[in-house]
Amino acid sequence: MKPPSSWRVGHDMTRSENRSFSTRDPGLGRRGTARDSGVFVPRRCTLDGFSAEVSRAKGISLAALGPITSLWVQTQNTVYEVTVPRPPSTRVFVRGGRFFPETTEASFGGSSFGGTCLKLGWFGIGLHLEFRRTGKLIVTSRVRSIEILDSASLAGPF
Repeated sequence: MKPPSSWRVGHDMTRSENRSFSTRDPGLGRRGTARDSGVFVPRRCTLDGFSAEVSRAKGISLAALGPITSLWVQTQNTVYEVTVPRPPSTRVFVRGGRFFPETTEASFGGSSFGGTCLKLGWFGIGLHLEFRRTGKLIVTSRVRSIEILDSASLAGPF
């Protein structure tokens, strides 16, 4: 699928950006992680680390979108077209990948690093998107770029 004219947000991810936050604090483990009884926990998997990394990430809030907005989301593995009919409602229509071969209604949760921390209602560069459809959670690969599609390219009349 090739996106129509659009406004681009973010950038392509590089290998170095896929790494966890790094620090030299002696009380923390090698890559900015706390060590408790020899357990290695990536910094972004802690609440403080997740908040710090998400605050630096680029992205688009669901609440900032206008009615009937479509996004072109390029992940590491797939391209998704996400249409948001009535922001800030989490009800969206998604097409792309093996889970959404046709335009399908789903609930958009937000963005995460694949763990339990989730930034609600936010499409984040470098994070995974989480959708829920028929009671099943679907987590995408990491987002590489997000484009807001020009409304003239949408099918419709609306």
